[in-house]
Amino acid sequence: MKKMFLSSTTAAFFALVSLGLAAPKVGEPAPGFSLTDLSGQTHSLADYKGKYVVLEWNNPDCPFVKKHYESGNMQKLQEEARAKGAVWLTINSSAPGKQGAYAPDKLAQLTKEKHAEPTAYLLDGDGKVGREYEAKTTPHMFVVNPEGKLIYEGGIDDKPTPSQGDIPGANNYVRAALTESMAGKPVTTPTSRPYGCSVKY
Repeated sequence: MKKMFLSSTTAAFFALVSLGLAAPKVGEPAPGFSLTDLSGQTHSLADYKGKYVVLEWNNPDCPFVKKHYESGNMQKLQEEARAKGAVWLTINSSAPGKQGAYAPDKLAQLTKEKHAEPTAYLLDGDGKVGREYEAKTTPHMFVVNPEGKLIYEGGIDDKPTPSQGDIPGANNYVRAALTESMAGKPVTTPTSRPYGCSVKY
């Protein structure tokens, strides 16, 4: 019996290790996915191969998300990225009944009211894609290059507070990653610690 227990424990341990190894890493291919947007249209990461893709984990009720939207900072970044030819996918992984989980029409209304400019707002209510990317916070940002490789993962910037007053002096890691990579340069800060509210799986 003891031997069986140890065997099961060992198997569980290696299963956890394997899951950990499956987490996306900068420099490696970004995990593929398909999600529907607020109008029911399906978007797959593979659809955008050949383009830069920014992934933004979102919860409209999170104070840290509000910081970047109420100030217009996130919308400005979205507009800049799309003007450079990048695709911006906002992803909501809040589970039904949890904070930030709204019906598609309500999320569409909120997106319009905020003058947000994503290419698409995607629904991940079962949290499958969020867990695959190990998205921990809202916002948690990822940048994928035209070859489909992850070139940035982490926080939007280096000011982990909910205060809008910190935005002007912040180093925006997403903007820097896009600018450097598009210029053929290595990304100076390819990873950082994400900050914000926990994703409400």
